[in-house]
Amino acid sequence: MRAQPKASHFIDGEYVEDAAGTVIESIYPATGEVIARLYAATPAIVEKAIAAAKRAQPEWAAMSPTARGRILKRAAEIMRERNRELSELETLDTGKPIQETIVADPTSGADSFEFFGGIAPAALNGDYIPLGGDFAYTKRVPLGVCVGIGAWNYPQQIACWKGAPALVAGNSMVFKPSENTPLGALKIAEILIEAGLPKGLYNVVQGDRSTGPLLVNHPDVAKVSLTGSVPTGRKVYEAAAAGLRHVTMELGGKSPLIVFDDADLESAIGGAMLGNFYSTGQVCSNGTRVFVQKKIKQSFLARLKERTDAIVIGDPMDEATQLGPMVSTAQRDKVFSYIEKGKSEGARLVTGGGIPNNVSAEGTYIQPTVFADVTDEMTIAREEIFGPVMCVLDFDNEAEVVARANATEFGLSAGVFTADLTRAHRVVDRLEAGTLWINTYNLCPVEIPFGGSKQSGFGRENSAEALKHYTELKTVYVGMGPVEAPY
Repeated sequence: MRAQPKASHFIDGEYVEDAAGTVIESIYPATGEVIARLYAATPAIVEKAIAAAKRAQPEWAAMSPTARGRILKRAAEIMRERNRELSELETLDTGKPIQETIVADPTSGADSFEFFGGIAPAALNGDYIPLGGDFAYTKRVPLGVCVGIGAWNYPQQIACWKGAPALVAGNSMVFKPSENTPLGALKIAEILIEAGLPKGLYNVVQGDRSTGPLLVNHPDVAKVSLTGSVPTGRKVYEAAAAGLRHVTMELGGKSPLIVFDDADLESAIGGAMLGNFYSTGQVCSNGTRVFVQKKIKQSFLARLKERTDAIVIGDPMDEATQLGPMVSTAQRDKVFSYIEKGKSEGARLVTGGGIPNNVSAEGTYIQPTVFADVTDEMTIAREEIFGPVMCVLDFDNEAEVVARANATEFGLSAGVFTADLTRAHRVVDRLEAGTLWINTYNLCPVEIPFGGSKQSGFGRENSAEALKHYTELKTVYVGMGPVEAPY
């Protein structure tokens, strides 16, 4: 299997190479095979990308939002036409099953291009403010050169989620994908050029931990948008603050999913499984602390085990496969260390916890894992695992579970399953999180804002709200009469 791109970077409308950079090996997680070799961006590559973005941005900003949006909508059409090809590349890049990528990854990116391309003419309008004889007006103006730093769990989606609002608002972008998943963003850049995007507006540079600071600290960068871990977010925020740059952060979580005893059991279990095992558990918003009311705890766990044990694990390119490998050996080893910690601290292993016996030994597979009798102070209940490990905790009443659910530094997401919608709305109002669900979980259509609170970050991806983070407000006061002065 090979997925070697023409070159490592895409700058000013074409592929660019600089073999002086550190070698990045793209590894197919299902087999351990190296499918591509790329080079991390050197300082010269970073300078070239930012210079191209800076040069191209003013003319792009001068175009109407309608004209900019038309190009993004064409890019969405191309992505949908090539959904199978892009999905297979995403599966090679991440190890996620083709069953999943074909409905959740390039399609989500295309939705983003289509949505922002469509709303731009109205969403970028300002206000008229009457002031008696005088008046004022506001307008939203682009920030300039934006940097996007992506994560490895949804590489194509994130490249679009950051690129779409930035571009339609009149900015240019330099996007750095994760070194674990370097391939998809290059195809997004190709498609944008094919759709008519002027050269230099969307550039992709590869890199590792040393590359981010070159981008974030660059004096020509006006905005940084990061999807990543809390420790990485702190470093990026600190660096961006030194230059007073605009920042949005979509960071980690340890989200609660609360199941009351009147909930539909099958739906609640389905929501918990989607919120823990989809993408092999590598989703920042996952509801990894599943609080189940004591009355239904045993029936919940029994049925959960049945359904978890029936998950099909195997070749990600087989459309019957429901769960693929972790993205890397390092990530799998990290997850296994948490599983061992859960056992040693007294959590009860209900199912999973090992390596499936029907897959390649070179792959980075792990069984979907459920722990019960988890208590709040256990490590697996406090720290983000980012793997297919569900922690089931039990509770007595509403006041107790809300207090325990909020007892975390994170605040990305939360969910509630109950037949009592009055209670559902009351509980979500009290939960300290940015994105919440009632009787479902982890649905993130582009029409709704997505983001967190507390240590899970700030700012929002998607919806018209995202455009506020890629523009700033300009206010103009218009005097309609002579100026009177006391001197």
